[in-house]
Amino acid sequence: MATSTLLPNSRTEPDGSAVIRVLSYNIRSMRDDTDALAAVISACAPDLVLVQEAPRFFRWRKKLARLAAAGGQVILTGGATAAGPAILCSLRATVERTQDVLLPLTPGLHRRGLATAVVRFGGARLGVISGHLSLDRKERYAQAGLLLDRLAGLGVAHAVAGGDLNEGPDGPAFRLLSGTLQDCRAVAPWGGEETWRHSEPHRRIDAIFATKGIDVLGCGVPLEQPGVTRSDLIAATDHLPVLAALRVPAG
Repeated sequence: MATSTLLPNSRTEPDGSAVIRVLSYNIRSMRDDTDALAAVISACAPDLVLVQEAPRFFRWRKKLARLAAAGGQVILTGGATAAGPAILCSLRATVERTQDVLLPLTPGLHRRGLATAVVRFGGARLGVISGHLSLDRKERYAQAGLLLDRLAGLGVAHAVAGGDLNEGPDGPAFRLLSGTLQDCRAVAPWGGEETWRHSEPHRRIDAIFATKGIDVLGCGVPLEQPGVTRSDLIAATDHLPVLAALRVPAG
């Protein structure tokens, strides 16, 4: 199902459901053009930003807070595990709870984690997870299973998860997630597809997933989003972002 050129804007419906915009973005520890990065985030007008590779060391919180403010966001959670994922949100979100989760450590590999939260937009209650899966195939698959367990453990009817999966839709970890959740890009393709352009062929290794019951209105790389320029996308970081518009039922 294709969508129109413009994604719907955020709004609360008369029945209490909420249309929200979710952005998933690997920002490479803000080592590139931070002005371009902030410009992309701001132009996408997201309600939630699922961040991977947030700054992790010296003055990391100050750097992330500066980026959030420049993009019209605040820090919701993330950073406490020093594993990279974080969540930013607009002031439209009402926060119920947050938790940063460390995933099991495989000796010799980078420690991974999940940033999790439960938020409300109007009458819609939503679980949220940002994650960055391993470069190792076996560990990556196990982490996808742990992400699903954590999502179920949030105890909410509707949830969204996103991040850098380090593999494409034909990979086992990706398939595990898309077998339980809606792969938003596959459900309602919009904009561009490939998020990793540093290998041939270009690949879609970043994704946003939603639980069944959430209406996916469009999802993809925001090439068609007003205010997002190709030069900013290239300068901001080594990944391209994924933007989704979702209608979350009241609950």
